[in-house]
Amino acid sequence: MSSNLHLTILGCYAAAPSSFKNPTSQVLDIRNHLFLIDCGEGTQVALRRNKIKFSRIKHIFISHLHGDHFFGLMGVITTFSLLKRTAPLTIYGPKGLKEIILLQLKITQGFTSYPLRFVEITSKEPTVIYEDNEVTVTTIPLKHRIYTNGFYFQEKPGERKLDINACLNYEIDKAYYSKIKQGGDITLDDGTLIPNDKLTFDPSKPKSYAYCSDTAYKEAVATQIKGATVLYHEATFLESHAHLCKSTGHSTAAQAAQIATKAEVGSLVLGHYSIRYGDLNLFIEEARPHFENVLLGDDGKEFTF
Repeated sequence: MSSNLHLTILGCYAAAPSSFKNPTSQVLDIRNHLFLIDCGEGTQVALRRNKIKFSRIKHIFISHLHGDHFFGLMGVITTFSLLKRTAPLTIYGPKGLKEIILLQLKITQGFTSYPLRFVEITSKEPTVIYEDNEVTVTTIPLKHRIYTNGFYFQEKPGERKLDINACLNYEIDKAYYSKIKQGGDITLDDGTLIPNDKLTFDPSKPKSYAYCSDTAYKEAVATQIKGATVLYHEATFLESHAHLCKSTGHSTAAQAAQIATKAEVGSLVLGHYSIRYGDLNLFIEEARPHFENVLLGDDGKEFTF
């Protein structure tokens, strides 16, 4: 069965943090997996503020090696040890991240109380970096000043839903229910074949979440994430500063909305705002002419889809 996607924004502002605006970090709850995505300064404090259990985080995804996306990582790693963690932690990120973290641990004579694993990403094409029976995570190559990937989290299709009345009508033993939910046909004692679609309903449509951190407008993203349930896309600038996008490798709210439209996603969540702007509602106003279902990310906000 497909579950809800639950997104908690820990921080969604660009560059340096301020008193009440945290750099990028968020937590995605999908099929009972709790994934930490990017880890700017203050992430562990925000995790506590939002009452997220540290022990449930087993995988951390880092989009790129600009400080506002990973300077909080060392603190998280260290605190996990202080809490006597024993479960493995796997960190996915660009080549170089492992060297940075291990050097800090070496120089500070630090250690972890748990196995610390790294999956270094170098490919410039979409690549599956995590997969289990329920979820896959694929990189989304982005267009920024340095090597950067977004991440596409996709549920795998769930089991078919049992039509109990049909099973009872055909007098099918409960021992076969698991086989039926997995898509199997059933042969009755008299040799009659009952096809699976006579005994089940289609499962819920798998949900998906596309995370695009720092990137200039890149149309190829829309092709890769076609039909995603939710797209989080950076919106660093309003149109009044669109001329800065090329040199900085960032997008406007309108450009984010254009990607959402081309990708035919269900919802768009904006974030990574420049702290030069006082009123976030301006981002909604500039995005909505291009895509209707726009949501405004902000520190501490939670969304369920």
